[in-house]
Amino acid sequence: METFFAVTSPGLEELAAQELRRLGLLPKELPTRRPSRVRRYSSAHYDHSRLPGEDSGGVAFEGELADLYRANLHLRTASRVLVRLGEFNATGFAELRKKAGRLAWGRYLTPGQPVDLRVTCHKSRLYHSDAVAERVAGAIGDCLGRPALLQKLDEEQAGQPPQLVVVRLVNDACAISVDSSGSLLHRRGYRLATAKAPLRETLAAAMLLAAGWDAASPLLDPFCGSGSIAIEAALLARGLPPGRSRRFAFMDWPGYDRKLWEALRAEVQTRPATELPPIQASDRDAGAIEMARANAERAGVAEFIEFSCQAVSAIQPPEGPGWVVTNPPYGLRVSANRDLRNLYAQLGHVLKAHCMGWHVAILCNDPKLLSQTGLRLDPSFSMVNGGVKVRLARGRVA
Repeated sequence: METFFAVTSPGLEELAAQELRRLGLLPKELPTRRPSRVRRYSSAHYDHSRLPGEDSGGVAFEGELADLYRANLHLRTASRVLVRLGEFNATGFAELRKKAGRLAWGRYLTPGQPVDLRVTCHKSRLYHSDAVAERVAGAIGDCLGRPALLQKLDEEQAGQPPQLVVVRLVNDACAISVDSSGSLLHRRGYRLATAKAPLRETLAAAMLLAAGWDAASPLLDPFCGSGSIAIEAALLARGLPPGRSRRFAFMDWPGYDRKLWEALRAEVQTRPATELPPIQASDRDAGAIEMARANAERAGVAEFIEFSCQAVSAIQPPEGPGWVVTNPPYGLRVSANRDLRNLYAQLGHVLKAHCMGWHVAILCNDPKLLSQTGLRLDPSFSMVNGGVKVRLARGRVA
């Protein structure tokens, strides 16, 4: 058994834990028993999972190689999945290099393969991150017989990217992990076209899960932008794994088991198209609708989504009740000078006129704008969107 860590955007840890439980990768929580293997971390406890500009948390779990593949294939709310390579104490550079050189680097790297070393040091005698990176790179060379080529991971680069290795020193305790995902997991491979302020696919999926959408009732997004919420909803309802059509870092590992990966992909059971619920996505921006349709085509779900170019006042939802899950404009995403109060008031009016009894989930960073809807909403669920803390306000139209 190995220890893995599903990195998430702040606020999404519990949703990722729920996904892992459904996959059988975490024990189910019992009312009378405290969970024993679920560990959630803020950035203060697990900084080595952080990417630049993010204060990520996540969920630890244990498993075998198949479980690592399965997590990358199926997780909708995680950003990446790390493998714990080793843990040890180190108070000097020679000790660090010696102990790091004993780790099983050959399972994840080939001699001379480029690596991106992300190092953080906190309350440790080894506090210089560049010097720590130099010693770990030397340790990789000691183990594999050729020096490791240091190279920054570029999400956009073609060809084989460098292997991301994360090193964390806290109170002289060193933890080294290897990334199994490569590009961040929100990069499903379908969203090549983006409208203004695009919503990450992982956050769109998180909105659907946090809203409690049952993947069987109608879904409406009247501010669809580039279509992330509707597309993720169609993937979820159809049972299509988000990672089915992309590459992962583990595919470049020496021990990559292609047959195992293909077997995991083959065991996926999709829901018949005739059983999918109505999914409507609209936006008043014709360019956004064109992008959303193109993204849905690439995702293979365009036929399951009804796109339309129209203002929120013109929506004609399917027979319900169902869910309204949406990400309307808010000041920091579009223009600080634009008064959006009328838009939110109109949204509330339209929902009361056409969606009585529906569930509603609205992503917004401004309580004053949410209050303009006139809906009773619970804003307690928070997450981070584009570096901005936002709230998913949930309730029912009544």
